[in-house]
Parts: sequence; C-alpha cells; structure tokens
Amino acid sequence: MFSKGQIIFLIIFIITFIVVLIFAYRRDLKLHKIHYRGVVWILIAFISFIAFIAAIKFIFMK
Repeated sequence: MFSKGQIIFLIIFIITFIVVLIFAYRRDLKLHKIHYRGVVWILIAFISFIAFIAAIKFIFMK
C-alpha cells in the first residue's frame, strides 16, 4: 500500500496546502468583495437549475 514516509508526506502536504490556500484567500478578500459581489446569486441559480433537472428526472422515471 503506502509506506510510512509517504503517509507522513501526504499529511504534511495537505496541511501546508490548506494553510497556503487560506492565506491566499485572506490576502485577496478585498478584491473578491469588489469584483465578485453577485456571485452568490449565480451560485443559487445554478444549484436551483440542477435541482430542477434532477426533479424532472425523478418525476418522469416513475
């Protein structure tokens, strides 16, 4: 399967990657608030559309 060294490397890599992502997001937070204000509505519309398609599928499969 995996050696002990590979598992340790994986754990350290995942922790480091998550920490770097958090710092990068925090640094760009001001820009995100300026340029991406309406993104939440697009996300809600997209999720609603996928739910609508799934509902149609389940209704017509019966």
